[in-house]
Amino acid sequence: MAAARPFSGVEQLEETADAIWRRLEPQDWLEAFAAHPRIGASVGGESWAGQEQRGAATASSIVRDRLAASNRDYETRFGYIFIVCASGRTAGDMLALLERRLTHDPAAELRVAAEEQRQITRLRLRKLVGEP
Repeated sequence: MAAARPFSGVEQLEETADAIWRRLEPQDWLEAFAAHPRIGASVGGESWAGQEQRGAATASSIVRDRLAASNRDYETRFGYIFIVCASGRTAGDMLALLERRLTHDPAAELRVAAEEQRQITRLRLRKLVGEP
């Protein structure tokens, strides 16, 4: 990304990030996944992850417990944490999505998780440059 600077605007920044992301190998995706907190885990409310996961933080204890159990099932099945662009999603939405994605085969799920990470990266790039 640094070598591609300067960018003419946010759109070019996002397009460059997307192009780089799509050229990465699965092990690179897994490295990026490892830097995320689990959905429903306690994270600082002012951190970007805390802001993005606000829907999970306000969930009932029953939903939080189901999220925790499903997260463990997901990690056991796929070997990495459940990645979802949580911004604007409720805990119930994320739980339903997590349970659906548990039915994916590993290769398909890795691609889905990578796409979710791409969306998270776009969201954070916009925050980084002060765009809504």
